[in-house]
Amino acid sequence: MKICLVTAFPPSGRQLNEYGLHLANELQSNPLISLTILGDELTACEFATDAHGNPITDQTELPDFDVLRAWQFNSVANGPKLLKAVRQIKPDVVWFNLVFSTFATPQHPVAAFAGLCIPAMMRAAGFHTHVTLHHLMEHVSFGDAGIRSEGLYRFASSVATRMLLMSNSISVLLPAYRRTLMEKYRAQNVHFRSHGILGARPEFPDFSRRGNPDHRILAIGHWGTYKRLETLMEAFNEKVTRVVPEAKLVIAGANHHTMSGYWESLAEKYRDNQRIEFKGYVPEEAIPELYSTATVVVLPYNSSTGSSGPAHQACQYGLPVISSHIPEFVDMAENEQMAIDFFPIGDVDALADCLISLLRSPEKQREMAEQNFSASLRMTMPRIIRDYLRSFDLQKRAKALAIGGGRFRRRPRWALSRSDAHRFGGWSPWT
Repeated sequence: MKICLVTAFPPSGRQLNEYGLHLANELQSNPLISLTILGDELTACEFATDAHGNPITDQTELPDFDVLRAWQFNSVANGPKLLKAVRQIKPDVVWFNLVFSTFATPQHPVAAFAGLCIPAMMRAAGFHTHVTLHHLMEHVSFGDAGIRSEGLYRFASSVATRMLLMSNSISVLLPAYRRTLMEKYRAQNVHFRSHGILGARPEFPDFSRRGNPDHRILAIGHWGTYKRLETLMEAFNEKVTRVVPEAKLVIAGANHHTMSGYWESLAEKYRDNQRIEFKGYVPEEAIPELYSTATVVVLPYNSSTGSSGPAHQACQYGLPVISSHIPEFVDMAENEQMAIDFFPIGDVDALADCLISLLRSPEKQREMAEQNFSASLRMTMPRIIRDYLRSFDLQKRAKALAIGGGRFRRRPRWALSRSDAHRFGGWSPWT
């Protein structure tokens, strides 16, 4: 099977580049798959910064991948560019790895909307298209995302969603998203699939590396919009360290592309606090060490825009999770049997109490860690990809049968049917 994967892809630091890499890794390992990645052009990796806030400028392509840089962020010309590339490759499936801002920021609404119309355009051109959609605008807080003119954007996002539903099929990563698409849009081609743990063979956690010598509280993400750090910083600085002096807070990740300078301002504010470490962007090869030495992962968000990658990685490395009480995350935890302690959004005292309770209880740490590791075994990346490929293959066979049925399976009027042959005891080519 020949697949074109349309995604942000490293060394680009744009949204979903890590997820695109893990999809590509697993697809690449299948000898029956021919994979071409249609990635974003490498201009400036403004999302990826080091611990000092400096842009990471290494733009060397990853080895062993067939990558064609076929589209440009914030450009209205991405549709024709991608269609030209796909026509040259002639794949069996064009697979899009998307959020609504994959192709452009909200400050470039025409380019963003045009990008979301590309899957429908590809299908109209005769190619089988599939979209993995990581969030749904009906479930996004526009206020937290920093978007003005909410009514206009709601209308435009509704139209864009209908355009995405014109692809052959769509996968969403939360059950609530599938319900919304089926109930509001009457969609019939929507699948729920797990986000997955971004790994193939998770290893049982080494508990001796935790709390040795510090209990490392890890928060990782693209910060500044709905992912905010103020509640966590206050809870840690004002209460947690007084009760658990060996606790250490590790902030990893980068700014959201609309919030330049956000985490750097916090790093400057707390630069004299030796119990808080700002790591900045963490390259993929350093992720195992980051998670394996942590005691807990915290999701101090005001809202969500989809399933949580850090929560799934916490499961992969057998870590407890503490999260804001966000309905989508509650749904995610119940559906995937994750161990997550929830606190009310923005409640400093409740977050501090959750952290202290966990850090002072080795038994609870181990119980939550083992439950999350067990959950990870049910959602490895090979399982996730196998489910996708099985679906693509079934749709391909169904299409072939439909075409074949039109040509070969229509019974001539003069031929006896099975029922006629049985009734008259005669022979029929359909028996």
